[in-house]
Amino acid sequence: CAVVNTCTVTRAADSDSRAAIRRLARAGVSNLIVTGCWSTLNPMEATDHHGVSKVVPNNQKDALVPNILDIPEQSFDIEPVERRTIPGARFRTRSFIKVQDGCDNRCTFCITTLARGSGSSRSMSEILADMRAALASGTGAQEIVLTGVHLGSWGLDLDPDLQLKDLVTAILRDVDVPRLRLSSLEPWDIKPDFFELWDDPRLCRHLHFPLQTGCAATLRRMARKTTPEDFAELIITARAAIPGIAITTDVITGFPGESDQEFAECLDFVKSMAFAGGHVFTYSPRPGTAAATMGDQVPREVRKTRNARMREVFAESASIYHSRFIGKTLPVLWESADGLGSNGWRLNGLTDNYLRVRVHSEQKLWNVITPVTLLGSSSKGMIGEIAKGGALSR
Repeated sequence: CAVVNTCTVTRAADSDSRAAIRRLARAGVSNLIVTGCWSTLNPMEATDHHGVSKVVPNNQKDALVPNILDIPEQSFDIEPVERRTIPGARFRTRSFIKVQDGCDNRCTFCITTLARGSGSSRSMSEILADMRAALASGTGAQEIVLTGVHLGSWGLDLDPDLQLKDLVTAILRDVDVPRLRLSSLEPWDIKPDFFELWDDPRLCRHLHFPLQTGCAATLRRMARKTTPEDFAELIITARAAIPGIAITTDVITGFPGESDQEFAECLDFVKSMAFAGGHVFTYSPRPGTAAATMGDQVPREVRKTRNARMREVFAESASIYHSRFIGKTLPVLWESADGLGSNGWRLNGLTDNYLRVRVHSEQKLWNVITPVTLLGSSSKGMIGEIAKGGALSR
């Protein structure tokens, strides 16, 4: 039996999902179950794939394991945590806790709202219980990452309604978590007092605010609830409140109607923001979205050319951000250790502000946080050495 959890955020994701189904079918899997966003939006096409025995839509996915695979619900609920204690399991240094699903935004390019439905928040008590279990089981995660389709909307649908700040405050107060990291946040969900949370050093200095474009006219066509001016003000406030913070973003190139002038406006804005990094997506029409029916679709080659230019800008700004930390000593959570024979170990980990760091060490360190002095940078991240009693930098 195999379960394929499909994605439909881009055409490439659609293609990858179909390829995974075909690959498992060719391997002779007898009970092939398909779920996730692509199959939810395209159930007939998913069913027609050779070897697929059942398609489970997103609104039934939570019951997939107990109902279809005949595994008791109680065992399924604790499996992601208890897996850590199973010999041979792949342990992780970070535990991802999903606190919210669905989205009530109506961005014209995004298919997620159709595939996932309206926003729905998990209760604070459930989230805190999951976190405590992740920290206590097996090796114990050193970092918790809060995730959600629209994370910043957490709590708005609860009774009484709450805000993400309330959840983070409760976690830092009630859970002994070494590190807490937040995944992607829509910029319009964040108010200036949100950054007061970073008075607690356990909260990682990395925020991902999806911009999508730095052009005001394109933002309006995308139905994004921000403007370049509001976005810039948010970034200035965050940097003033949290020294050394890494701010990353997403940008879409070649959105319908994006002229050369609009792309130049976007490019200039992204340069001015000096991001620590970013993801660039070539616009991909998604059937069922408003953008797919817009006129003045940008030719694919133009979209790809703009993508390459935007990547160059992000690479340059990331390099500048990295260079700011050369000579500083930062805490690193070690995620992997590769043996080098008599030369010791090559360690690979992340700082709280999401710098990838590699060092050579005599010790095999894993799932621990140690201070590291950063000596330089390369295309693969920062190069450092484990500090001997050095003071941490901020």
